[in-house]
Formats: sequence, structure tokens, C-alpha cells
Amino acid sequence: MLSFPEFSNGGAIRVEGLRDVPFEIKRVFYIYGQGNVGKVRGKHSNRKSEFVLFNVKGTSKVKTIDENLHEEVYELNEPGQAVYLPRMVWKEMYDFSEDSVLMVLTNEYYDAGEYIRSFDDFLLEMEHIKEEEAWKSE
Repeated sequence: MLSFPEFSNGGAIRVEGLRDVPFEIKRVFYIYGQGNVGKVRGKHSNRKSEFVLFNVKGTSKVKTIDENLHEEVYELNEPGQAVYLPRMVWKEMYDFSEDSVLMVLTNEYYDAGEYIRSFDDFLLEMEHIKEEEAWKSE
């Protein structure tokens, strides 16, 4: 989890690329509204993009699955707390409160071709990456 600094007078959070997040911010988007209550968003991995996610309002959860199939769930319920997701991590966002505004920062411009939208394809690509790394280390 990351923690963003709060201004001294409270009620305001500062987020700066290459300081508070480990990359230059190239894209910002958010998931909001009652239409997301009960839905699971994301359900994909990215070949190039890294992400920082935080709720500026309300609450949500983020489930991640890494290359070793280790699963982690983060509950985002404070504007100053965030989760950093490196590239090639499966992500699912869910359990949105009615007032949730989940802000997402990323290091890449949108490119539909870098998304892996099937969990089975994600597993295959991760296996291929592991095989390449093992081959390179020999």
C-alpha cells in the first residue's frame, strides 16, 4: 500500500508522479457511480501499464493475482491510501460503495493491444515469461 501526504491544513491530498507514485503519470481515469455497485470491473492484466489506484470518495476493493498465483485483496477506504500494481498483475475491482470514486493513475497512454482480458491467456503469458527468464539465467 502507498500513502499520499495530506496538506498541513487537512482535507487535501497531494499526488505527484515520480514522487508519490513510482512512475510518470500519463493517464488518469476513474470509475464512479451507483452503476458499479455489485459489479466487478477490470478483470484483466496489462503487458506495459503500471497502476496506482485509490478512492477519492467512498470505498472499493481491489483483488490482485501475481505470476505465482498469489492473491491479495486491498480495501481502499481512505483518500490517502493507495495500491500500486506493477505490469502483468491480474486485477479486479469490486465491492464499490454507492458514492465510490476510484481514481486510477497509469504510466502508459491507452493501448487496447496491451490488455490481456482472459485469465487463461494471462496464465499462459506468465508461464512463457517464466520460461524465458529461466532460459536467460542458464
